[in-house]
Amino acid sequence: MSQHSADVVIVGGGIMGASAAFFLRQRGRSVILLERGLIGQQASGVNFGNTRRMGRALGELPLSNRSREIWLKFPQLFGEDAELLLNGHLRVGFLAEHEERMQRYAQDARDYGIGMQMMSAKALHERFPYLGPDVVAGCLAPNDGHANPRLAAPAIGRAAARAGAQVLENTEVLHVEKDGGEFRVSAADGRVFRAPVALITAGAWGDRISAGFGEPVPMIVKAPQMAVTEPVPYAIGPTTGAISDTPAPGVYFRQVARGNIVIGGGGHEPVDMVNRRAYVNPMRTLMKLAQAPRVVPAFRHLSIIRVWAGIEGYMDDSRGVMGPSARVPGLYYAFGFSGEGFQLGPGVGDVMAELIATGATSTPIDYFDIRRFEKVLA
Repeated sequence: MSQHSADVVIVGGGIMGASAAFFLRQRGRSVILLERGLIGQQASGVNFGNTRRMGRALGELPLSNRSREIWLKFPQLFGEDAELLLNGHLRVGFLAEHEERMQRYAQDARDYGIGMQMMSAKALHERFPYLGPDVVAGCLAPNDGHANPRLAAPAIGRAAARAGAQVLENTEVLHVEKDGGEFRVSAADGRVFRAPVALITAGAWGDRISAGFGEPVPMIVKAPQMAVTEPVPYAIGPTTGAISDTPAPGVYFRQVARGNIVIGGGGHEPVDMVNRRAYVNPMRTLMKLAQAPRVVPAFRHLSIIRVWAGIEGYMDDSRGVMGPSARVPGLYYAFGFSGEGFQLGPGVGDVMAELIATGATSTPIDYFDIRRFEKVLA
């Protein structure tokens, strides 16, 4: 049995764990980052790729703004390109009540620097002539955008390794426990990792570890359903999300620089957690194919070339868990961000590194405190 030690051991190598490892190294802490598969292989690599701030809960926006500053410096910080496009984020609706909802949000979030612009039907169709006639109102956040999730987390993980973090892939963690003043993390291959601080960024598996420390959380696991079209001439600027006016979930899409259009929405599917598999339901794909042309009629002529699903953890209040354990000194959490974690990921890592290194953070994170579940689950 081999043993390895560091100042901090991180369990979970998604975008949050990789970012935390990188920023902890910037603060001079030694780090071991453990990932069961490959860095960014789970939710961080299979999500839609939104880097939007518009539409987030107000309690997330300070963290989202901090994360945006890191996204803007991605190549300089991490040495690689994540295909970030800052073409804006457009929310559109089909009913007067959709317009009212967007107006309320724009008013409530006016102090967070998103710069949202309400747009009438006339203004929308003049600026975005590809929109369908049923679209009657919209709200544009001109400084939001999207990036490639298949590139982002692995790039951050490589940057963390270059900075001196021990990044260990294909390392299945069996147990995380407190052993005296240290955490003892046991791997399936017999290796043992020790550190006085443990950070759990294990995504859809994070609740199992927190429950082992007496801090269960109400999380369920879902599989988002994604699709991408053949490449076509670039024509769609902002990432676009349509509010649904039917019982079916809304649809959203973005066009990458090479021309393909990534389409999400249409709801989620259950996950096989025993075999760690998420599956695409063809009916979800057909639902998107039926909904998307209502937003952009030209979509009816496109062919889907690939579909995929992922494994994501969703809290019953849609708020992630982030911050120190309420029960165990030296234990920290960052998981369960309910489909909102990709844009937040670099900011989460930066904040957690600051919190672990200094005992405080300049970005408020009480919104994510795990103690909110103590009475609910008592």
